[in-house]
Formats: sequence, C-alpha cells, structure tokens
Amino acid sequence: MLVGSYIELLRRNASFRNLWFARVVSNLGDWFNLLASAALITQLTGAGTAISLLFLARFVPLFVMSPFGGVLADRFDRRKILIATDLLRAVTVLGFLLIDRPERIGLLYVLTILQFVFSAVYMPAHQAYVPAVVDRKDLVAANALDSFTWSTMLALGALLGGLATAFLGVQAAFSLDALSFLVSAWFVGRIAISGSVKAAAGRHALVRNGLLEVVDGMRFLWARPAMLAIALAKAGGALIWGSINVLEIPLAENIFPFNGNGSLTLGLIYAGVGIGTGFGPLLLRARLGDHHSVMYKAITIGFMALTLGILGLAVAPSLGWVLAATVTRGLGTGSIWVFSTVLLQVASPDSFRGRVFAFEFAALTLTQSISTLWAGFAYDSLGMSLPQIFFILAIASSGALLVWALFARSRNGRPAVVGD
Repeated sequence: MLVGSYIELLRRNASFRNLWFARVVSNLGDWFNLLASAALITQLTGAGTAISLLFLARFVPLFVMSPFGGVLADRFDRRKILIATDLLRAVTVLGFLLIDRPERIGLLYVLTILQFVFSAVYMPAHQAYVPAVVDRKDLVAANALDSFTWSTMLALGALLGGLATAFLGVQAAFSLDALSFLVSAWFVGRIAISGSVKAAAGRHALVRNGLLEVVDGMRFLWARPAMLAIALAKAGGALIWGSINVLEIPLAENIFPFNGNGSLTLGLIYAGVGIGTGFGPLLLRARLGDHHSVMYKAITIGFMALTLGILGLAVAPSLGWVLAATVTRGLGTGSIWVFSTVLLQVASPDSFRGRVFAFEFAALTLTQSISTLWAGFAYDSLGMSLPQIFFILAIASSGALLVWALFARSRNGRPAVVGD
C-alpha cells in the first residue's frame, strides 16, 4: 500500500514524474563524479587535506551563492533556472577530462567550484519548485520519494561509480556525469508548469535589489524563530556528517580496502548511506504518518540514529560493521533532511520560499565546510586516529540531538506556520 502511493503519485502527476526522472539521472551522475574526483586526488596527491579541499570546493560555493540562488528562484521562472544550470554543469564537468597529471590538480578544484556555483542556483529553485508541481497533501510523499531517489541513486551510483572508476578509469565517470546533466535538462524541459513567481517580477537593479532581498529573507526567518530553528536542523546535522564525508575515504582506502581496492570499499560505503537515507524516511512515514505534528519527532529520531551510527563507526572491527553503522547514520541524515524540508515547504509563502531554502542550504554548507576542514586537519595534523575522531563526532552529535529534542518538546506539535 505504501509503495503503491508513490507509484500512484508518479502515474497521475506528469510534471512531478518528469522532475523525478531528472533527479534520477542527475543524482546517478553526481556520485560517479564524486568517486572519480576522490580517486583522482588520491592518485595524484594522497593527502587527507587534499580530500578536504575537494569537499570545501563543493561546499563553499553553495554557502556563498545559495542566498543569491534563492533570490533568482523567487524572481524568475524556476523551470528555466533548472534547465540552464543543468546545461552549464554539463559543460563544466567535461573540463574534468583535462586533468591528467599532478600539476593540473588545481584545475580540478576550479572546475568543482564552478560546478557548485551552478548547483547553488539549482538547489533552492528545485526545492521551491516542488510545491508548484505537487498538491500540498502530496508534499510528504513527494519529498520522501525524492529522498529515496537520491539515496537509491547514491547506492547504485556509488556502486557503479566505484566499479567504473576502478575498471574503466576516471575519464569514463566524468563523461557519464556530463551526460546525466543533459538528460536531466531534457526531462525538466518536458514539464508544462513554469514555476514563475509573479510577485517578484519587474524589479530593477538586479544586484543591488538582490542583496536587499537576501536581507529580506533573513529578516523573514529571524522574525519567525520556529521556522529559523527548522531551517537550521540540517546545519546541525551537517556539522557532524561533513567530517564523515572526509573520513570515509581513508577508512576505505587505508583500513578496510575490499580486496585491496579502496574505490570498491568507498562504493559499498556510499551504497550503505543510500540504503539508510532512502528507506529511513519511508519507514518513519509509514510508522508516524504525514501530519506536521509527528515530523518533529521524526527529526528527533533522525538525530538519534545519526549518533548511534557514528558510535558504530568508532568501534567498527570489520567492513561489515562499518556498513551496518553507515546504514544507521544514513537513516538519521535522511530523516532529518526529508521532514525538515516538508515543514519548511508547508510553512513558507511562495514569494519567500526560494530565499528560505537558500538560507537553509547556505547554513548547511557553512557547517559542513567547517566540519570538513576540521576532519582533514585532525586526521593529518593532530595525530588523531579515525576511531578517536569518530568518538568526538559522536559527542557532538549527542549535543545536536539534545538541542533539537528540547526545541521539539517546546513546540508540542504546533506547526511552524507563517507569522508563528
């Protein structure tokens, strides 16, 4: 019955179906790109700090540009924004094919930054566009399916990307990623709903007024503490999982290489993340339902699972244990992501929705960048072992769990509606 509800949503809503297909192919290519980039850096440098720089090159543009991406999403046709950014990312990714020796490693970072500048414009537009193509009663199902799709493509893309990188080379992975953006743009182009925001039209001085609108968006959230807290939920989780993104690479390459191949282990780890983030929100939705009052509880459960998963990584004696802990912490991150997204989509007016999600995404990438940089530094320069770092992260995750649990209790099931 639960599976049938998602199939029915895709069957009867052609616009959402095309948006979903776009996510399928784009997410599949993304994981090919990440695994290929990580493998290439490992081959050319072998340093933990260099891996941290890769993640910073992915996160910092999201933090800097997301607020402006939110302004664009609130002023222009969101469907056209999605198509344009897909095409620009396809061209950018093709540039990765030029990186073939150590002295060109700087080009990888430059192209990664450029790719994620476009992603910073894409993400708020996508999150704000979903309510335009989906009825309000279907928002939880649509976001749960979106998360499941991301996770499934993570599991499949990570596994296939690891195989492709190990046996076909990084060039094939980068080429497939570029192709995925082109296919994604084609699917979005088939959507009939424009996604324009008429209330923002006709403004002048794009840059100057854009800055003012960024400030307006921040004021909007500041005046609504409950919405602000929800918008910071992902940032609290990212302060933890940003470090894990870095540490999984030496964990795979140096401690648990599968048949001596770290790329295959990394693919298995990402597959475990995909299983957890995909099925976690689906199971919680089946158990708790769609009402806004239970979403606070679902996020609390998410922080609990994240903490338990990190503790599992700290004491893992084998690859199987690592994968089980990874699935557990993936269940947590997926639940935090889906249910905080739905709460914001329901609470935000359309004219501010792009900026609300842009702020959320900027906060997320800021904490993720800090966490990523710290993990690389701790691993390279502080003489700490991976288990020690994971224990520290588990303590930090416990703190985030406590803060959210206290906030959720104070809400007592009340929605974070506009004017709250």
